[in-house]
Amino acid sequence: MKISNKMISIKNYDNYLNIDTDAAKYRIVLLNDEIVRIRCTFDEEFAEEASYSLIMTAWEDKMDGLLSEERKRVRAVGSKYEDLGTYIRLSTKKLKVNIYKEPFAIEITDKEGNVLHSDLKEKSYVKDAHGRLYHYSCMDDEDCFYGFGEKTGYLNKKKKRLRMHNVDTVGYDSEHTDPLYKHIPFYIKFNKKNSIASGIFYHNSFDSVFDMGCERSGYWNKYSYFCADGGELDVFFIYGPKIKDVIRNYTDLTGKTALPPKYSLGYMGSTMYYTELDRNSDQAILQFLDKCKAEGIPCDGFFMSSGYTTGENNKRYVFNWNFDRFANPAQFVGQVKEKGACLAPNVKPGMLTSHPLYKEFAAAGAYIKDEKEEKSQIDRYWGGPASFVDFTNPKGRELWKKHLKQALVSLGITSIWNDNNEYEINNSEAVCHFEGMKQKVSALRPIMPNLMAFTAKETIAEADPNTRPYIINRAGFAGIQRYAQTWAGDNSTSWKSLKFNIPVILGMGLSGVANQGCDIGGFYGPAPEPELFVRWVQNGIFQPRFSIHSCNNDNTVTEPWMYPSYTKYIREAIKLRYTLVPYLYSLLFEASTEGDPVMRPLVYEFENDKKVSEESFDFMFGSFILVANVLERGAKTRKVYLPEGAAWFDWNTKQVYEGGQTIEVEVALNSIPMFIRSGAIIPISEGLMNIHHDSIDKLKFLIEPSEESSFVLYEDDGITNNYKNGEYLKTLVSVKKTDGVKITFEKEGNYNKQPKEINIDLICRDVAPVQICLKDIKLPMLLDKKQWELSEEGWYFDTEQRIAKIKYPNLGENYDLHVNFSVKDLISI
Repeated sequence: MKISNKMISIKNYDNYLNIDTDAAKYRIVLLNDEIVRIRCTFDEEFAEEASYSLIMTAWEDKMDGLLSEERKRVRAVGSKYEDLGTYIRLSTKKLKVNIYKEPFAIEITDKEGNVLHSDLKEKSYVKDAHGRLYHYSCMDDEDCFYGFGEKTGYLNKKKKRLRMHNVDTVGYDSEHTDPLYKHIPFYIKFNKKNSIASGIFYHNSFDSVFDMGCERSGYWNKYSYFCADGGELDVFFIYGPKIKDVIRNYTDLTGKTALPPKYSLGYMGSTMYYTELDRNSDQAILQFLDKCKAEGIPCDGFFMSSGYTTGENNKRYVFNWNFDRFANPAQFVGQVKEKGACLAPNVKPGMLTSHPLYKEFAAAGAYIKDEKEEKSQIDRYWGGPASFVDFTNPKGRELWKKHLKQALVSLGITSIWNDNNEYEINNSEAVCHFEGMKQKVSALRPIMPNLMAFTAKETIAEADPNTRPYIINRAGFAGIQRYAQTWAGDNSTSWKSLKFNIPVILGMGLSGVANQGCDIGGFYGPAPEPELFVRWVQNGIFQPRFSIHSCNNDNTVTEPWMYPSYTKYIREAIKLRYTLVPYLYSLLFEASTEGDPVMRPLVYEFENDKKVSEESFDFMFGSFILVANVLERGAKTRKVYLPEGAAWFDWNTKQVYEGGQTIEVEVALNSIPMFIRSGAIIPISEGLMNIHHDSIDKLKFLIEPSEESSFVLYEDDGITNNYKNGEYLKTLVSVKKTDGVKITFEKEGNYNKQPKEINIDLICRDVAPVQICLKDIKLPMLLDKKQWELSEEGWYFDTEQRIAKIKYPNLGENYDLHVNFSVKDLISI
């Protein structure tokens, strides 16, 4: 066992510091004022920089060419240090990095002296006899730990042991199963006492374990540790001080969520059932889309399961069309488009040895090789023995592109569903090409699904450079958000899955992956009972990926209309999803530029409220909507804690509640408990039924003006990359309290296809307006709702909901709306 105990030498370079200890070498880089890199190796030299995950660096990297369109090179903060006797200190504008000489340990504080990270002295960096690497950190009783990618159980992972390892966990228990499909070695530490957040990202893709206080020894202070099976201890400390600051800094490092095509926000139909029919699966899918329209249920796409690739021996062969089930694939794809839907076919990276294309890939050396590099590695896979495409090999990527184009993209398909890509290769000594450098698969396994998504993105870009791709991935590593939407795999059909999939999704959002969800209704098990199905759809409408998908084991198929007497509840919920599309699209734009999650735990928005740090099931949808879904069978009431620091308005009735209290509301089967935060600015589109075909001619803003706030409404064509060249419109909507309320609309960008009419529902808690002016011109005040509906502009006051309803033709310029709340003295007149 090797343990760094004593500093031996220090060498200062312009932008990094090298330290030798009695056991290991260290390189400290102040990447910027908020991010510190601590690189530790127990080998003679540091390995060559070669990262598929980082997009912000301050050094040369072997992947600079491959990732040239994504990677940003920055200049690190100077590494000049102070020698303070028992330790040396590096400083940025926000942080102090104290490196103790003996016993060797690193401590990071803010400028006020708050300890943000502290190594466990005498046991900080360790390599054991089996080659495993450990990093031990001190813990505080007030610490909470969030993130870790896709993990089951409650939101706070304190006193949990978590394994990082991609695996196909069909039918998993959403409270207890570990690991799942994603491998993201990143977490946020939030101290409840001082409300300071920081993060740690371990840039290491070997299998690993986090122990967040399970292990305890009386000889040491309380500690957590990270243990990796190999590689280096490459640690990125990421400062907050707020949780949202940590996530923004982390996604500067590993990438923001890709801006998806707008249609991906719609309902995506899916089931394994249709593509397993003996014949005419294409007609079943087309009939599904027709049925959605007939039932008044919006739908914008269909995830097509892998049964479309089944060969004569009933094996699934990627890129192979089954012509009994799909007689004319090109015609079928066109028909789906005509019905206002995208088609996202399932593809898998494991190629069965009986696959018609197996020999072509093998001859090209496109598979991961065995430990002797003599043969393609063959392992167990769904359907039998298979080899796995090596996406670290340019030959593998190019051959995959070739067949992806021929089989799918050439038909007009630009949505690709990457499935079963966990790369469960049991021979850890199998060899990957690694851009010519050669590396064991154990070092790169979770990188493969990222590169599979990267390759799909490149394929679509080569075929049609201006089309915005829609990639969906089941597995992934840190940075997967740059390429793909993800989902939480093959969940089981149960009330527990409905409930605990929420913190699974919230944890992914806190790990930089804003665009994700789970299979609504449950994938594995019997058909969901009617009440469970309704409640799951009511929750699913807030997930960025909204798809009802199933592989029911009782010969049924989960469809929106499967329980006719309950279809009205399903329809109502999905229509609400479509109403919220302008808000959701703007949130995904925010994720693509800032890194913020769409579904946010309450602690994300209300860090100073001590009561929300453990909340796992109620969440914020963006900054302004609190969602408290009904998650229990037969519920008649729902208790909801409303965070302090805001007032809260019932979505339906507009009844107001003060924050900092628990309320109990009555619920029925159609209930989706939602609360509007004071200061809310929420753009909505009533009546939207299809994102592909419908335009939003009337845009409404729901505004609560008791607090100053702002929101950026984002609009573009939703399908091309023209937004990268300025063809977008960002409207900064701001509420300011100056002599009443002033609502300003400031526009940026060249996208000119705007709604024709603007409606505003202005919540008036205490007093109705006396006058409303648009650009200093008084809007007519109307006393009758019918008269208001028939008018092109004006306003009237809905006394029951205490809402001023305002309407006017949209203005293609910056403007102000001024609302005067002065009380008119009718008696003295």
